[in-house]
This record gives sequence, structure tokens and C-alpha cells, in this order.
Amino acid sequence: MNRTAAVERATRETAVSVTLTVEGTGRTEVNTGIGFLDHLLDTLGRHSGFDLTIACKGDLRVDDHHTAEDCALGLGEALDRALGQRRGIVRFGSAFAPLDEALARAVVDLSGRPYAAVDLGLGRDVIGGLACENVSHVLRSLAAAARLTLHVDVLRGENDHHRAEAAFKALALALRQAVACSGSDEVPSTKGTL
Repeated sequence: MNRTAAVERATRETAVSVTLTVEGTGRTEVNTGIGFLDHLLDTLGRHSGFDLTIACKGDLRVDDHHTAEDCALGLGEALDRALGQRRGIVRFGSAFAPLDEALARAVVDLSGRPYAAVDLGLGRDVIGGLACENVSHVLRSLAAAARLTLHVDVLRGENDHHRAEAAFKALALALRQAVACSGSDEVPSTKGTL
């Protein structure tokens, strides 16, 4: 399989370019203008095994919200396109990921139905130029655009950087499972469609 997609997203607030290859090696090149967002998206690409490039020019003079949201929407759309009809995928994935004292859990269903339950328990206002409220917003926006169900929560941890990064690592590992080829050409659903 060669599941790839490219997405260009341009608004008055941002210009985002995303390329994604599901059968990659975890090579990433991410430049959003927000250091911690780059770090989280790099983490997602590397640990999922996706080859991922994201470039964004956003209205950072306003704040980080539009850039964070539009990068997540572009990435989600690219994943949705790369998966196509989602034939022959495992569909479900779950993973735990630790980062020192932090422990996160992520569960995904590539169901075609967008939903996100996110509980990261972040206490700081900002990490590396990214508002902590936007860390959860990135996950929710990604789930909406990728048309997947996502449950992610951080079970413990004292350091907010570790908590957020562990959440993205857990999501990456869960996605790696869910997008894997099952050996069937069927759509993994009793409905016959996702």
C-alpha cells in the first residue's frame, strides 16, 4: 500500500501545507512557528511511523490559536484522505505511553465518526509558545478532521511538558495500530462502510 495525501489549507488567518505518508519511517519536518506545537507534531509523526511534513504561516501576532487549530485540521484531513475508504485496516488502536513521571493513555477508532474526549490535566498557561488550552484543542481538531473517535487522558504526571508529550506519544502508538493492514480487503464494520 502507498497511503499518502497532501493538503493545502489557506484562510485569512493561516496558510498550511501538510504531506503525510502512512507507510513511512517516522521522518518529520514540522515548522509551524510555535516551538512546542512543532515538538508535539514531530512526536506524533515519529512514533506513529508516519512520514510527515507540516509548514504553516499563521497570524501569530494575534495568538497561537489559529495556527494550532489549522495545523491540526490539515493533518486530520491528510490522514482521512490517505486512509481512503479505510478498507483492510485494523481500525482500533490503544496505547499507554510514559514520559518519566507522566503516563498517558490513548484509544482510537477510525470509525468515520468524529469524537474526542480529552483530559490532559495541564496546569500551566503556556508551554513553548503554545497555550495549554490549545494542546487539547489540537487533539479535538485532529479527531474532527480525520473522522476518528479519540479518547486520550493523562493518568499521572507532575510536569506539564511531560504530560502533553506523553499524550501525543500514546496517540501516535494507538494510530500506528489502528492504521495497520489487517490482511483483509474488507471495510472493518458491520455496516460495510466507515
